Amino acid sequence: MSSAARRASHPALANGDGEYGPEEDEEEEEGDEGDEPEEEPRLKYQRLGGSVPAILSTDAAAAIAVTDRAVLLGTHDGTLHILDFQGNQSKEIKAHTATINDISFEDREYIGSCSDDGTVVISNLFTDEKLKFEYHRPMKAIALDPQYSRSNNRFATGGLAGQVLVLTKKSWVSGYNKKVLREGEGPIHSMKWRTDLLAWANDAGVKVHDMKTDRGIAFIEKPKGIPRPEVLLPHLVWQDDTVLVIGWGTSVKIAAIRTDSSQGLNGMQRSISAASSEKYVDIVGSFQTGYHISGIAPFGDLLVMLAYIPEEDDGDKKNSTSVSSRQRPEIHLVSWKNDVLTTDALPIHGYEHYKAKDYTLAHAPFSGSSNAGGQWAAGDEPLYYIVSPKDIVVAKPRDTEDHIAWLLQHGWHEKALAAVEAGQGRTELLDEVGTRYLDHLIIERKYAEAAQLCPKLLRGSPSAWERWVFHFAHLRQLPVLIPYIPIENPQLSDTAYEVALVALTTNASFHGLLLTTLKSWPPTLYSASPVISAIEPQLNSSSMTNSLKEALAELYVINSQYEKALSLFAELLKPEVFEFIEKHNLHDAIHDKVVNLMLLDCKRAVHLLIQHRDIIPPYEVVEQLLHASKSCDKKYLLHQYLHALFEVDIHAGKDYHDMQLELYADYEPRMLLPFLRTSQHYRLDKAYEIFAQKEFVKEQVFVLGRMGNAKEALSTIINKLEDIQEAVEFVTEQHDDELWDELIRQCLQKPEMVGMLLEHTVGNLDPLYIVSLVPDGLEIPKLRDRLVKIVTDYRTETSLRHGCNDILKADCVNLLVKYYHEARRGVCMASMDEEAQGARVNEGSSRTGDRSSTLRNLEMKSRTRCGARCCLCFDPLSIQDMSFIVFYCCHAYHQSCLEGGLDSMKSNSNARDSDEGSEDDDGSPSGESRMRCVLCTTAAA
Repeated sequence: MSSAARRASHPALANGDGEYGPEEDEEEEEGDEGDEPEEEPRLKYQRLGGSVPAILSTDAAAAIAVTDRAVLLGTHDGTLHILDFQGNQSKEIKAHTATINDISFEDREYIGSCSDDGTVVISNLFTDEKLKFEYHRPMKAIALDPQYSRSNNRFATGGLAGQVLVLTKKSWVSGYNKKVLREGEGPIHSMKWRTDLLAWANDAGVKVHDMKTDRGIAFIEKPKGIPRPEVLLPHLVWQDDTVLVIGWGTSVKIAAIRTDSSQGLNGMQRSISAASSEKYVDIVGSFQTGYHISGIAPFGDLLVMLAYIPEEDDGDKKNSTSVSSRQRPEIHLVSWKNDVLTTDALPIHGYEHYKAKDYTLAHAPFSGSSNAGGQWAAGDEPLYYIVSPKDIVVAKPRDTEDHIAWLLQHGWHEKALAAVEAGQGRTELLDEVGTRYLDHLIIERKYAEAAQLCPKLLRGSPSAWERWVFHFAHLRQLPVLIPYIPIENPQLSDTAYEVALVALTTNASFHGLLLTTLKSWPPTLYSASPVISAIEPQLNSSSMTNSLKEALAELYVINSQYEKALSLFAELLKPEVFEFIEKHNLHDAIHDKVVNLMLLDCKRAVHLLIQHRDIIPPYEVVEQLLHASKSCDKKYLLHQYLHALFEVDIHAGKDYHDMQLELYADYEPRMLLPFLRTSQHYRLDKAYEIFAQKEFVKEQVFVLGRMGNAKEALSTIINKLEDIQEAVEFVTEQHDDELWDELIRQCLQKPEMVGMLLEHTVGNLDPLYIVSLVPDGLEIPKLRDRLVKIVTDYRTETSLRHGCNDILKADCVNLLVKYYHEARRGVCMASMDEEAQGARVNEGSSRTGDRSSTLRNLEMKSRTRCGARCCLCFDPLSIQDMSFIVFYCCHAYHQSCLEGGLDSMKSNSNARDSDEGSEDDDGSPSGESRMRCVLCTTAAA
């Protein structure tokens, strides 16, 4: 990435209150086309707010130090401000009367500061305790012993006097012991103390002193070709207890403190001889930069560089360039080999007026080993403070949320979503990322992709789903979202579902999806009425499709408008229409749907129409079928209906039997003869015309016979069918002797017919009579064989007849004998009182039986030969008073009279019985009492 491009890619800078700084977009330079893709920055920046703007509005920042408890800010008027990490001032110390050049702190509570007024002040962070030392020359650096409270308040300081002073509090008396570690090498510009090691920089270079052994261990020469310290100060920072980082001018050196003679880091040999056999220094890293170093700080195994881009002869010639040509300061994140990872240009307030020495970089306390990665202490956040006279910017590593925001800013929404889903950020970020991702896809008009992501991004939020449903509806892209709209967990408002369904009614290409959606969504989710209202105006328009009709039918069913739904189902020829009719009892609603039902399933429709012919009379069915469109075979449908109707009720469709003849002739000729024999409601002339046209001979014969044209019918059978058996059967059915003569006459014209006639007339005509009529010389094929067969058949028939006659005679005799025996027996007729009493005793008898018995008695009374009088006593026979006996000879007797008469005849009867044997003529045993008509028995005797 080019320098111009790197400087142009400065990050957004926010004020302490979270708002972007006013100079965020000032003088942005566009990178060259074709540059490599911009890399994500490692740091993010924010202006320190709180009390800082008010402090710097009347003063200017000069020095800064950051402890684990507070931020220490020294200004040009000599005031030391104690700030929290948000910039709010907690304490103010009037330490000096001139610019504070350096600030040092002790881990617990003490702060050291030095000033151009020649003073060094040690202040307590929590109390008003303050120690002041006068040196009468500007003091530029100060470093408190890290164990200040435990080492007799020892500290080191230096300034323009060129002396490195170490002051230690006396043990028994008041005052401090002063020791000069080094002098005569020029002003002291920077000083840093870590554990037992004190490092400082003067005009000659950088020296490291072991305070424990009080011996110097290293001298690192000042880089060549760098500006004077008055223009560009050196910067020292301890990365850990053994690594010192030096940034001076455009040079960076990394020095490692060793305790043995092994090689330095990265394979570099020891370059500086040790002043002590115990410790020495290796330069483990060294590189040059293309900018002036205004500050340096560790970032794990990397370095944070505060870079000032110099202009030509900047610092050597006053006013050589215009103020407005100065560049913004930059933060470079580099490796020890000067590999630049990121570069951020900072929009510092008033940067046009500042030079390299006007900027300061400080960082929060850092612990750990550089070899191990240099991690921050647990709970600490790596903070970097970039200070200019009128502005303080805080930099800190970007977290996952910043990473996600950067991805979104650069349009990499999919990567941002993946980062959130991986659990790298707050769950609440998913809503924001999802919304921005969807917005991006909508702007790109990738509606289908946006809809597909909605279940993942919106999850179970009903409000989010409804918001996007209405947004898609506003964009007229709701159809692509509908397949993903949830119907449970979460369930949306009914309005959202109704809007979705209505959106699918507007375009024919969506009607299939509408139908599918209606079948998959539970009806309880929405009201069908708004959707019905959106569809009904399209019923008679060109935009109406079958899918939309079926969808409307489904909505009618949901809305309990079953008749309207039936009309659409029938129009669409839906197979389930028959079950629908039965389920909702819609038989009254099918009057005008006969044709559609027949087209859908003729067999089921016919069964339905005939089963409910009381509701849909045949004339309605026939009328609709006759006026059906030409696209269907209406004659066949008529045939199916009328045929089924005729089989159920031969009179139900009598008005259409003439039509039915034509239909049978066209579709089912085998049914013509059964129909002709059964029906009496067709016109014979019409039927004959149809059969003549279709050349149905048998049917013509039947009609001719029904019309009385027997001879013509016979002629048709002989001449067209040439079926003598059929002719014989026809003549036999007519019972007309003249037809036999006509049959013989016509057959004589065809010798073959004569022979066939001889075969089929046995039992009907005398074959000899036929033979006698045959003209001499007429050759009849197979005459001899046929005559033999006729004679044989005749003999067989004659024998059968004689046998049948014998059987008949025997049966007659047997039946007559049986009748005779039965006639000799009398029938006892009980009185009506006795019958009534018997009826009461017999609970199983019915009133009908009583009535019939009484009628039989009265009939018997009227049929007796004695005029309803006893043939012995001649008294009237009153069936209401006593019982009487009636014989089949029609003689009647009182039972008492007949029993007396029988006693008188008993002697004669016994004598005869002895002669006749042990059984009477009627076949009854001799021991049984017999009852005979007195008159008939006497007359016979």
